[in-house]
Amino acid sequence: MATVEKMPMLQEGYEKLTADLKRLKAERPLIVDAIEEARAHGDLSENAEYHAAKEQQGQNEATISDIEDKLARAQIIDPKELSGDKVVFGATVTLLDEDDKPVTYQIVGQTEADAKTGRISYNSPLGRALIGRKVDDEVEVSVPAGERYYLVSKIDFI
Repeated sequence: MATVEKMPMLQEGYEKLTADLKRLKAERPLIVDAIEEARAHGDLSENAEYHAAKEQQGQNEATISDIEDKLARAQIIDPKELSGDKVVFGATVTLLDEDDKPVTYQIVGQTEADAKTGRISYNSPLGRALIGRKVDDEVEVSVPAGERYYLVSKIDFI
């Protein structure tokens, strides 16, 4: 029997997924109403509104299933309860790039990642390269633009 892989995430990510799930479930009756209204227009084989509503229903149900799966496998991690000298999930890491310019990232779950806000997935190339590193470790990451080099300058659990 296959084991179910846990999906680490922060409390904030769990709450966002829960809110998305609630919103999608609330849309179900509206989609059913749209299908019924389109069905009333007659011939279903040439009814674009009907096909569009059915497509929307399928996408909505698939997204609901995906979110329910993620929530069922969620392992909520609170960075404030973590400590140590190594980069782990939830840690906030300050790096120095090749020009000694500091950049800060928090290691988060896949659903919470947003590089623009300094949150990278533990599964991203940089996230994988950082896990297990300590202060003063050098990190080499392959990205589409080429090789990038960083120095871990600080690890926080906030």
